[in-house]
Amino acid sequence: MHVIDSQVHAYEADTPERPWHSVPNWPDHVTGDEMVAAMEAVSVDGAILVSPFSMYRYDASYTVEVQREHPGRFGLVKPVDPNDPAVADVIADWKATSGAVGIRIMIPADAEREPDDPGLDRILRAAVRHDLPVNTLCWGNLDVGAALFARHPDTRFIIDHLGIQQPRTRPAPPTGWSDLPKVLDLAKHPNAVIKVSGACTLSREPYPFPDIWDPLYRVFDAWGFERCLWGTDWTRAFAVVNYEQAVEPFRVTDRLSDSDRAMLMGGACATAYNWYPKRP
Repeated sequence: MHVIDSQVHAYEADTPERPWHSVPNWPDHVTGDEMVAAMEAVSVDGAILVSPFSMYRYDASYTVEVQREHPGRFGLVKPVDPNDPAVADVIADWKATSGAVGIRIMIPADAEREPDDPGLDRILRAAVRHDLPVNTLCWGNLDVGAALFARHPDTRFIIDHLGIQQPRTRPAPPTGWSDLPKVLDLAKHPNAVIKVSGACTLSREPYPFPDIWDPLYRVFDAWGFERCLWGTDWTRAFAVVNYEQAVEPFRVTDRLSDSDRAMLMGGACATAYNWYPKRP
């Protein structure tokens, strides 16, 4: 089985040549080399490398550099801008980029975008035309997400981070899973799959985070393992868990059969992105 992490971030130190837009509570740098070393240490074969929006906004040039240095280890996802009237051309260029496997839209509640937003329409039509799945950050805004999935039935959506707002520090809030009923209801949309990424950050117990499994099994039952993509969301999760701690609970738990683990930790991701890692 290929072990594929459905979401990681890599970035270089903040420099005038490639300045950060904001400074999150992440390490000063997690370069491509450092990300690969972390993956190698726990036998993760490949990952979907999502250009970090909080730092680089719509500039995915660093992820392209990382993929060039580590071919076969990363599929690339680029955030795209609904306010850009030329966004369809941006998506066409991205499709032609080596390693590109998807695009991303950010529609949390504070984005204040409706499902009929013209910029989103442009993006989603272009995604269909170029056969790219659309990673969708809609935590705190699941009703708009659901309406968007229904409005664009031909678009392939990948819901980021369980669709649930996740903490950047400990402790996790007691209401962390309060949106779970809405997440389960989203499973009725056949054009969507869901990333089970960052789940360990929602735990209120120490490693190996045993309290995540009951709510996760409700997700698995609603969505099916073939539509669930395991991921760490590292380095956003850095202040809560290290990389090994985000991987190993899924490997060692007796709550997953071998076949379910293989689908969750690689098979579903490979299918959703039509991408398989190739180790050197």
